Formats: sequence, structure tokens, C-alpha cells
Amino acid sequence: MSDLPLIKSMKSGKDAGNIGSGSPSEVFCAVPGRLSLLSSTSKYKVTIAEVQRRLSPPECLNASLLGGVLRRAKSKNGGRLLREKLEKIGLNLPAGRRKAANVTLLTSLVEGEATHLAKDFHFVCETEFPARQLAEYIVRHQTEPNDSYRRKELILHSQQITKELMQILSQDRTTHFGTRSQHLLEPSMQRHLTHFSLITHGFGSPAIMAVLHAFQTFLNESLNYLEKLYPSNGGGMVSSSLDKSKMDNEKK
Repeated sequence: MSDLPLIKSMKSGKDAGNIGSGSPSEVFCAVPGRLSLLSSTSKYKVTIAEVQRRLSPPECLNASLLGGVLRRAKSKNGGRLLREKLEKIGLNLPAGRRKAANVTLLTSLVEGEATHLAKDFHFVCETEFPARQLAEYIVRHQTEPNDSYRRKELILHSQQITKELMQILSQDRTTHFGTRSQHLLEPSMQRHLTHFSLITHGFGSPAIMAVLHAFQTFLNESLNYLEKLYPSNGGGMVSSSLDKSKMDNEKK
């Protein structure tokens, strides 16, 4: 992506013209997945652009960590050979470089596997999360008949706030690695989402969206069950406490 930070130590001038095959979309290597079962090990292609992202802020991986991500850490002279291969495509990774970000389990994943994990997480949330059972349990244990109206209102407000957050996250374009997609958000907001996406390698925003989808389903099921237990009177329920107050005043 043209808007993502690239490593600043790219070769320039005459050397840059000799990079040749170092286009960002070119595959740098293929890495076996860390989360796959032995019977179905997947390999994920790592492009030069992805290597650039891992060497650039916010991570700024050093040779040791990058070698671990690319599964070269245990090979003989792995660090030196990796630096030489990076040099050939115009990337300079000096020895002794310090990483910039905290190392997490997500650090070990390449973008392809992180995206795969996010998709599987979304699928499991959609198919296995007990939204209806949780909703009915909580409604039964937390709602009194005379409090059903307020409970419905709280759920409606929660739905609206959750929807607003989901709309913002759906406009995040840093999850589309390798594509030139038009930014829909203001740069000041997109910058923070880009940071989150780079730190999680594309896992972050889709995973949050999966959780929010599950939460919205829970809220919908809660409303349905409340309506089943405590049906609204004829005209449907009032949309806000302000409307209810207005109606009460008119009755007076």
C-alpha cells in the first residue's frame, strides 16, 4: 500500500536502479503457518511490501525477530543470509537494531495467516457464539416486569452505539493490504486504525468486527425475548426516554 510507512533505509540512486525484481507485490518467500495442524499445514506468501511493513514503524523488527517470523532463525547463518537477501531487494537491516514495539503472539504471524485467523474467528463467532441463550438467560435473571420498558430502551441505545462503531471500522482501509483502495475516513482517524492494523497484521479490525457482530446478535435476541415476555402495547414501544417524558407531561 502506497500510504503505509516503508523502511527509510531503501537504497537510492544507482543502486536503486539495480533492484530489478524488488517490486512491492513480488513474493519474498513462503512461510509455513504456525497455527495449522500437521495434517493440513498451509504456506503463506510473504511479499516484499509485507517485509517492508515489518521493518518499518510501528514494529521495526530486528534481524532476529524477522528471521523468526520468516522461519529462518534456526538455520545456519540465518541472520546474515537474511540481511544479504534483503540487500538484494534494496532493504538494509543493520545488525544490532532494536525493535520498536512489544512482542506478542501476533508478532509471529505473517499477514496471510493473521487474516486467515480473523476469518476463522469471525466464522466461529457467527456460528457458535450462544447469543440467544445468553440473551434469554440475562433477561430472565436481570429484568423485572415493571422494568421491561427501560431495559428495551437501554438495548436500543446500545444497538445504536455499536452500529456507529461498526460503521467506522467498516471504512478502515488498512486491512486491504496490497490494494490501492481509497480512504473513506479522515486521515487523523485512519492513522490510528492503520497503526492497530499494522501491529496485528490485519487481524485486529476484522476480529473486533466479529465481536461486535456477535454483540449485535445478542442485543437483537434480547429485544426479541423481552418482547415475547413483555409485549408492547399496541403502538409499539417508545423510542427514547425523552419521548416518554413528553408523553407523560402531555397527560398532565
